Amino acid sequence: MRPNLLSAALLAAATALTATAAAAQERTATTADGISLRTETLATGLSSPWAVEILPDGALLVTERPGTMRIVRDGTLSAPVSGLPDIAAGGQGGLLDVALAPDFAETREVFFTFSEPGPGGSGTALAKGVLTGETTGNPALEGTETIFSMNVKSSGGRHFGSRTGFWPDGTVYVTTGDRGERPRAQVMGDHAGAVIRINRDGTIPADNPFVGQPGAAPELWSKGHRNIQGADIDPETGLLWTVEHGARGGDEINRPEAGLNYGWPEISYGRHYSGMRIGQGTAAPGFEQPLHYWDPSIAPSGLAVYRGEMFPEWEGDLLVGALRAQLLSRLDRDESGAIIGEEQLFEGDLGRIRDVEIAPDGSLLVAIDADPGRIVRIVRDPAS
Repeated sequence: MRPNLLSAALLAAATALTATAAAAQERTATTADGISLRTETLATGLSSPWAVEILPDGALLVTERPGTMRIVRDGTLSAPVSGLPDIAAGGQGGLLDVALAPDFAETREVFFTFSEPGPGGSGTALAKGVLTGETTGNPALEGTETIFSMNVKSSGGRHFGSRTGFWPDGTVYVTTGDRGERPRAQVMGDHAGAVIRINRDGTIPADNPFVGQPGAAPELWSKGHRNIQGADIDPETGLLWTVEHGARGGDEINRPEAGLNYGWPEISYGRHYSGMRIGQGTAAPGFEQPLHYWDPSIAPSGLAVYRGEMFPEWEGDLLVGALRAQLLSRLDRDESGAIIGEEQLFEGDLGRIRDVEIAPDGSLLVAIDADPGRIVRIVRDPAS
């Protein structure tokens, strides 16, 4: 996800997004409070795009789940970025999220998640490298190294997570899924079904909640998650928000806190696909309640906390992309941060929304998961 502090160069580059927008497949929508929205296609011809980031010069850095990363400049796709590690692409696995380091302008560091092959199958991993050559036609990541690797690899192509970004203190979060093996989300020595917190060099922060606890993985921040595919830090409060897939119903919004357990698969507002109740029901001692849930499921993916100038009415709201429901959900928050309502936009108009990002000018960028896929910008009609 985006760095917490956007540089002046990023703000200046926002106008480049408008200049390079293609008119193809434009859609419009009107919100309940009368805001007129329209879309612009910034890039097409992508293969299952999973995440998008904005580079300081306004170009886009995009991951494609089958295992490639590309630069999009003036609507043109670069050759694949070289220097990526081996990636186990298949099912829901592949090249997943991407985030620029908060000091990217100085370090040129790019962090990305992927499904890593290894003994027993594959698992979620985080790597970083230094981006070079992005304007030469031969972009590359140099010095690429894997700094986090799920400690239990397994077969199957489900539930890798996987989002990454930076807390205000500079530590890195990584979200994982249960890999389709439900009990693992409650095994404290297993990285599955968790929010992970590490330092930028892969070491473990001394104040992580499970450091020194026998049998617990010290990288853990929180546990009991099914499959977190959306996460963002609210730049105003510094708090992490996540969205995760339920089973049949029970998609959840959470605000994971250190050392807490969010219940999967012991509690859930969804049901197994067979219709049977999950675990102990919707609540049990020792497990946190979601702040919002969907039933029926929308199959949520990317999440962004809105802080921007284009839509002041949405300040602090959560924007969530949906795969199955093919819509953008805006979750309205009050001054205390509580979710008080939902508005669903562009239902069926754009396709499967995999990622949601806030551009420096306050417009939205969404990655449409298809083959061919595309990057779409959502802007406010000046008349509204």
